[in-house]
Amino acid sequence: MDVKRLTIPEVMVLKPPRLRDTRGFFTELYSLQKTAELGLPTFVQDNMSLSEEAGTLRGLHFQSPPHAQAKLVSVLTGAILDVAVDARLGSPTYGHHVSHVLDCEAGEQMYVPVGFLHGFVTLQPQTRVLYKVSDIYAPACDGAVRWDDPDLAIDWGLTQGAATLSPKDASAQAFADFTSPFQHAPSEPTL
Repeated sequence: MDVKRLTIPEVMVLKPPRLRDTRGFFTELYSLQKTAELGLPTFVQDNMSLSEEAGTLRGLHFQSPPHAQAKLVSVLTGAILDVAVDARLGSPTYGHHVSHVLDCEAGEQMYVPVGFLHGFVTLQPQTRVLYKVSDIYAPACDGAVRWDDPDLAIDWGLTQGAATLSPKDASAQAFADFTSPFQHAPSEPTL
């Protein structure tokens, strides 16, 4: 498996190998052994979303402790711009973000650790995203920060007002009003 660290090194892009033949390809999307070797957590739940239109934006989401979630994001059909924002108090990259295009053809995955806000915008219609999470969904721990917050200055590649949003995302709090429940821990996964 190829591994690339982004400018916030705790966020990684993983590329599982693909075996191709005349029928198409085969890939192993997840291996407990391989993710353990990378120091990643055990994932306990799979979530999948279907976005009908390009420009559908989901995020910036988080789950606070005691049910904080790390995510392993894969695209099954279509393409997304995947974004992670460091929300760990005391981190040298607090409030900074990284992004990476994930698409079905390239087969890359993005690992988003606990302590990061996460969101994505679809780049193609009929985009299906599968993400593994390290803890169960807990509605009482669920939260969101505005995707278009000027303090975060994320370039989603959209024209003003072009995103399709849920009511939750449209009314999310500003980053300046966000009280982070996350602390920076120097013992993040290493290769």
